[in-house]
Amino acid sequence: MTTSNRCTEFPAPGLRNPFRYVTGHDSNGEPTFLLTDHGDHRAVMLDGEGAQSIMYSSNSNPVELTNNVDLEFARMNKPSLHIPKGCVVRMVDFAPGGESNMHRALSLGIGTVCEGEVELSLSEDGKVNRILRPGDVIINRCAMHRWRNTSKEKPARVLFVMLDVEPVFVNGKALVFDMGELMKEYGDYKEGEGANKRA
Repeated sequence: MTTSNRCTEFPAPGLRNPFRYVTGHDSNGEPTFLLTDHGDHRAVMLDGEGAQSIMYSSNSNPVELTNNVDLEFARMNKPSLHIPKGCVVRMVDFAPGGESNMHRALSLGIGTVCEGEVELSLSEDGKVNRILRPGDVIINRCAMHRWRNTSKEKPARVLFVMLDVEPVFVNGKALVFDMGELMKEYGDYKEGEGANKRA
């Protein structure tokens, strides 16, 4: 990827700045829009391969909505990949040709393609893959995977919802948290939190 194609901010060049509309109730108990903005926390990822904006996060399930406790938490706390016993809603823009490394989060990742076309590979050689287009949804249940924007000219966008999971066992062995190069994006991840600890 050339330097000019890299993301230097969110949104990626060529994509609109998405609005976030958050509802709630006013002092009279009437429904209202509490927030109309663009999210709480933004960051460039993997030296410009992509960029992200956090649309929502919570540190509990069920979520505590009374007195807007959840909104204050989201505003004050930039989340790691996901939050133990909570959720993260993250919008990721991929630069043209942008891709991630192979990685596994110990979370349930629900992704919906909003713009462009992305390839999801479940193997290093890319032979186990699917091409996702706008409106397509992936439910990733702790599988090792890699994302790639299939276009060399246009950016792509995916909206992810990340939910915590109980420890996952396959053939009697616990799956291991492995972010590879992406770990530098989530360096504040705490070892041993929730299911996210290295074996």
